Amino acid sequence: MNPDPQAPSAPSVQVEPEGRRPPGPPELDRTGALELLAGAAVGRVVYTVGALPAVLPVPFRLDAAGGVLLSARAGSELARAVDGAVVAFEADEWDGTDGTGWCVTVLGRAEVRPAPAPAPGDAPDRHTDRERVLIRVGPELVVGRRLTTEG
Repeated sequence: MNPDPQAPSAPSVQVEPEGRRPPGPPELDRTGALELLAGAAVGRVVYTVGALPAVLPVPFRLDAAGGVLLSARAGSELARAVDGAVVAFEADEWDGTDGTGWCVTVLGRAEVRPAPAPAPGDAPDRHTDRERVLIRVGPELVVGRRLTTEG
């Protein structure tokens, strides 16, 4: 069957050559991105619940390998949904006065494990240790960008 020459054509899709990225805010290297991320106190974990996206702001810290560490209640929706799943974690900072900032996204598999016992001298948690779990998002892909008003 020959296509109708009068029929509108489908829009073309341009594929970037391997190794090239479209223009946009400058990317940071992995080390620079993790350094910025380490200075933030709160980020957002992005996961799915029943095939629908969920985003939850959470306090976090990084481990020595760049993994994102979150604390959650054992048996919580977050702990159940992310265990063994690939999730995203994002944190950012924006200066509204000069229009600059950064954003860092970490993609990786989440692992839920028992929370470690508090170190001597740490303030007691309002929950007992067995009520909390530690969630680690492995840093399989780390993407960071500097943000400017120029885009």
